Amino acid sequence: MKRVFLIVLDSFGIGAEPDADRFGDVGTNTLRSISRSDHFRIDNLKKAGLCDIEGVDFLSGFAGHYGAVGRLREASAGKDTTIGHWEIAGLISPSPMPTYPHGFPDDVIAAFSASVGRGVLCNLPYSGTKVIEEYGEEHMKTGKLIVYTSADSVFQIAAHEDIVPVEELYDICRKARSILKGRHAVGRVIARPFKGGPGGFYRTENRRDFSLEPTGTTLLDELKKAGRDVISVGKIRDIFASRGVTEAVVTHNNTEGMAAALELQKRDFNGLCFVNLVDFDMLYGHRNDADGYAKAIAAFDEWLPGFVSGMREGDALIITADHGCDPGDISTDHTREYVPMIAVGKSIKPVNLGTRSTFADVGATVGEMLGVKCDISGKSFYMEITSENKVYADLMNRAEAARNNSYSPYSGFSVGAALLCSDGKIYEGCNIENASFSPTICAERTAIFKAVSEGEREFEAIAISGGRHGEISDTCSPCGVCRQVMTEFCGAGFKIVLRTENGIKILTLKELMPLSFTKGEL
Repeated sequence: MKRVFLIVLDSFGIGAEPDADRFGDVGTNTLRSISRSDHFRIDNLKKAGLCDIEGVDFLSGFAGHYGAVGRLREASAGKDTTIGHWEIAGLISPSPMPTYPHGFPDDVIAAFSASVGRGVLCNLPYSGTKVIEEYGEEHMKTGKLIVYTSADSVFQIAAHEDIVPVEELYDICRKARSILKGRHAVGRVIARPFKGGPGGFYRTENRRDFSLEPTGTTLLDELKKAGRDVISVGKIRDIFASRGVTEAVVTHNNTEGMAAALELQKRDFNGLCFVNLVDFDMLYGHRNDADGYAKAIAAFDEWLPGFVSGMREGDALIITADHGCDPGDISTDHTREYVPMIAVGKSIKPVNLGTRSTFADVGATVGEMLGVKCDISGKSFYMEITSENKVYADLMNRAEAARNNSYSPYSGFSVGAALLCSDGKIYEGCNIENASFSPTICAERTAIFKAVSEGEREFEAIAISGGRHGEISDTCSPCGVCRQVMTEFCGAGFKIVLRTENGIKILTLKELMPLSFTKGEL
């Protein structure tokens, strides 16, 4: 594939995870809560397969949904935006980021205050709207900054735009970010500008997140290194501290984010467009506003068909989330929930993947879709959603594994093959080169000769995966010698499974060699 659009519906959880009790989130379900609203509309998401995902049994499914779907469980130790997005991108966080249920230690506040030259108000976990309601007037009188946190790993700084201009607030956040390191390395420092007056304070759309830099390699790093485009829409750039991003589109709300995605769809780029739609979480989940959340989902649902209809050959759309934020929960914090995965594209099949063990499977899949071998966590489900038959998907996975054993120091082109015998046995092979080129042997012949030497004579299919410098090629079809060997041992209906940029392509030996040279010509 050439372009992947990855859209995160920020906080769109679909039910409590098995360890939700550790986070105080037993019974939470963001989707269930908003489904009770009179404003809830998901006709198009239902057609894509949302209601056929495992665990979404409280809503009726849609027979003949067109998307590939699955439920993702978080493997990281948290329920934070930063951790969730990092895991989507293939970086699992085994330890939670620090939180401050009683506020930040005196030494942290003292260092921060000295650095920025202003005093501090609050320093407690607080609702973002309530904190400006209660401390906004004093802030305006004294110029002191409102510092607060939540159940998440965040250091939030609220300031009135007339008292502390937005750019100055951003600079203050950068100074806080430089202080909050080591054991106090919170996931995000967040600028929370507001306007209005006593009794009518309101937060503006000039929020900005200053995230901790990812602690390991992410999908974004790998794509950028491979020369692919990585376009951030919304707060993606901030979440990844700009690392791996080649272009950033600034948006302030869902409407702007969806409009930006549509504009980018018209452009010819090669890589990932990574979109965060923040309103679900920021405006509705954290404010326990189920009606507002339902309206926002309805707006996205209405937008979806237009985007899908504009997708090209070689495009994929993946919709997922980073955590939950159940507006029906007693708290206003994030909730430890499963998240949905919906994949759509002209070459994507409407399969149900069940429940996956980590969000990182998305990152691994995107990497494989774009033909980049990524050193990240997660297991790709690309072959499972694009293959005509799971047998061929599994066969391609075996070919990819065999490719890891390739000995190709001269060409730098590694190839793996997996041969399926009629009795179900699979023989793997890789290409093996030699300084004297004539003894070099291709992966296909390695697999076939192994099978023949073990007495096998009837074969169903062979999968082939190859490319230069670790990338996946869409041109790795069998050479002439390998085709002749296949003609010797395989029938005209023998299938050759090739990886292409749009998934996998299956050819018969007759299609590959319509006028083959056989024993009959001797």
